[in-house]
Amino acid sequence: MQAIQPYLDSFLKYMQQHPFAAAPTELYEPIDYILNLGGKRMRPVMLLMAYQLFKEDYEKALPAAYAIEIFHNFSLVHDDIMDVAPLRRGKPTVHHKWDVNTGILSGDAMLVYAYEYLLKLEDTSKLHPLIKTFNKAAIEVCEGQQYDINFETRNDVRIDEYLKMIELKTSVLLAGGMKIGAIIADASEEEVEHVYQFGRNVGIAFQLQDDYLDSFGDPKKFGKKVGGDIVQNKKTYLILKALEIADTKTKAQLLEYMTTPTVEEQPKIEAVKNILEGLRIPELTFELKNAYQNTAFEHLSAIKVADERKQVLRDIADALLIREM
Repeated sequence: MQAIQPYLDSFLKYMQQHPFAAAPTELYEPIDYILNLGGKRMRPVMLLMAYQLFKEDYEKALPAAYAIEIFHNFSLVHDDIMDVAPLRRGKPTVHHKWDVNTGILSGDAMLVYAYEYLLKLEDTSKLHPLIKTFNKAAIEVCEGQQYDINFETRNDVRIDEYLKMIELKTSVLLAGGMKIGAIIADASEEEVEHVYQFGRNVGIAFQLQDDYLDSFGDPKKFGKKVGGDIVQNKKTYLILKALEIADTKTKAQLLEYMTTPTVEEQPKIEAVKNILEGLRIPELTFELKNAYQNTAFEHLSAIKVADERKQVLRDIADALLIREM
């Protein structure tokens, strides 16, 4: 992952050089707080990498990279309110550290500032396609969140519906950011589409891997408690695939576990994992994740630039998609 460091350093420096207003502190302190909680910064970094596929001076895309990061964190602030989540990256969420009204208002301000930073780009001739791309990704993230909420009360969610939800909630902002980077760099329409599809497929593969790791990962390496999705009765790909292929008796057992409130966490986690392993769900999840990853690399290979310019994107995708899988 060392190859990303120059991009990450440039982005973090840009963030530091562009602080938010000092007053009113109740509005802007929460914004500074969420933006400085950390995270991989993969969306802005991969936007910059998409730009450098075609041109060297990726610093010109930094305002757009910041716009994507601001929007992403805006969505996290509001998601945490909807999920009544107490922690984000191991620290109190904005609405817990302050209150719900603060979280809503500071999040709203972040959405406005995301557009403000798009307007800071030097070449204003590209604003129309950039805003159009940004708006498409932004509304799709909202659609994905709504589908996710809907699925909480449904026991008939189909696998294709779930894959569409994770594409919207997780993948499209990464893909849209990369598309924005390519547009700023004057890539052709064909190349822009290949860049978008690379990001889209990497994002879906990443979420499938995250589903797997939540149940079968090493908690020391995964970075959070394993089995959380099972405890919360989340209908991930693993559960939906198991329900699709299980016999009647096993399906009834799994539905019983995944539709009732969790009383004892560890016995439930182990019982569900045993069912999943018996149905070869880990292997099937890996196969689907690998298919999306291969499709991503096909789109990357189709981009008409020198292979050495594409290598950093291949390397970062490999690093993201090999984590303990």
